[in-house]
Amino acid sequence: GQLPAWLQGILLRNGPGMHTIGDTKYNHWFDGLALLHSFTFKNGEVYYRSKYLRSDTYNCNIEANRIVVSEFGTMAYPDPCKNLFAKAFSYLSHTIPEFTDNCLINIMKTGDDFYATSETNFIRKINPQTLETLQKVDYSKYVAVNMATSHPHYDSAGNTLNMGTSIVDKGKTKYILFKIPPSVPEKEKKKSCFKHLEVVCSIPSRSLLHPSYCHSFGITENYIVFIEQPFKLDIVKMATAYIRHVNWASCLAYHKEDKTWFHFVDKKTKKEVSTKFYTDAMVLFHHINAYEEDGHIIFDIIAYTDNSLYDMFYLKNLNKDFEESNKLTSLPTFKRFVVPLQYDKDAEVGSNLVTLPSTATAIKEKDGSIYCQPEILCEGIELPRINYDYNGKKCKYVFATEVRWSPVPTKIIKFNIQTKEMLHWEEDHCWPSEPIFVPSPDAREEDDGIVLTCVVMSDPKKAPFLLVLDAKTFKELGRATVDVEMHLDLHGMFIPEKDLNTETE
Repeated sequence: GQLPAWLQGILLRNGPGMHTIGDTKYNHWFDGLALLHSFTFKNGEVYYRSKYLRSDTYNCNIEANRIVVSEFGTMAYPDPCKNLFAKAFSYLSHTIPEFTDNCLINIMKTGDDFYATSETNFIRKINPQTLETLQKVDYSKYVAVNMATSHPHYDSAGNTLNMGTSIVDKGKTKYILFKIPPSVPEKEKKKSCFKHLEVVCSIPSRSLLHPSYCHSFGITENYIVFIEQPFKLDIVKMATAYIRHVNWASCLAYHKEDKTWFHFVDKKTKKEVSTKFYTDAMVLFHHINAYEEDGHIIFDIIAYTDNSLYDMFYLKNLNKDFEESNKLTSLPTFKRFVVPLQYDKDAEVGSNLVTLPSTATAIKEKDGSIYCQPEILCEGIELPRINYDYNGKKCKYVFATEVRWSPVPTKIIKFNIQTKEMLHWEEDHCWPSEPIFVPSPDAREEDDGIVLTCVVMSDPKKAPFLLVLDAKTFKELGRATVDVEMHLDLHGMFIPEKDLNTETE
């Protein structure tokens, strides 16, 4: 095929790549050692490169030739040859987990720099051209967080916004929104942006010892949207997991009898909206987008009614009958919530406060709280992406992978939120990854551009490839076949040529 002449830059992706070290194996697919790979577009040609992230975790494991650093789904134990004292010390030091820096989920941009990220307090700087691993950054040196999401947001001023969880710090557990500036003042050129990290606000957790799991959050022009879901971490169980010989993942539990609470923080005042908004129990990984309209916040998410998704990816379940035998018990559902921030305070109890045309409702309760029910836009899609120029604004299109009852995507789709029309691309034996939209330089419309996705083959005789689609028509423009084994990755980003520091080439 033919690539558009304007497509110059790097598609950088991240995901678990190595699951066996020596005689030891990880329990869970999401534990594997991070493998970065990139597709560089230069003058109509595509170059492929992949490299393991040389994290401290990677180096320790490779050196020991066994798994010595614990991951979320795999607890690693000390060398059996160690003496009793060393073992006892090891058990004690695990009560506050020293988390891994195996940053395998996403790529984050901060100023001119790029980082591999996961959900611990560590991120690793990388060179996007060579995929070399550079310095390790510990968020907890700059802000009191034990975990942070791997889905940050970027504002128009170039700041990076992220949310972290602070566990029992000064007797409180809270969710912290923080901002990393894109650059440092001239006179402090030697310092890093992280030294100027600013806490925007904190939201107290409803429970001291059971904070909500947080994988992403939403952002509008004036508000931060944070959802406190009843999919929670049990801190006491986490502190004793090592002694009990269980993994940290077993300390996550879904409380289906609980509510899901919505928090909206005003970016200017840094204060939370005082009205209590809630909906039924759900499990959420990915926000799609959020925006404001006529005194309402409208936000779109992919939600589940249970947490079966995580369990699917235990390696014992990933066998040859994987597609047939593993069925999700809850289908991912694209839900749109419409939340009235401004409403008639004298409205009757039981009345619907949504005044926009939508089937989503917000019912006023006796105690003044507001019970929200979503509009269901479609089912069976995951790994959603939009044209990021429309982030926080009203958008029309979502690009995603289609997953039915099996957790492995077999199609990529373009969904029109307004008309509910869906275009899709699929081919036999193809497992596409999260689709990434790249706008064309002279774009006039939201879908002027292309969509990039890496396609892994379930047929070992067929080679994997990078697929380039016209975002408007969803017709294939071209594909670049890669003659090496490519791993199933998770998330990533496209870096236009202008954002690459060319002197590092």
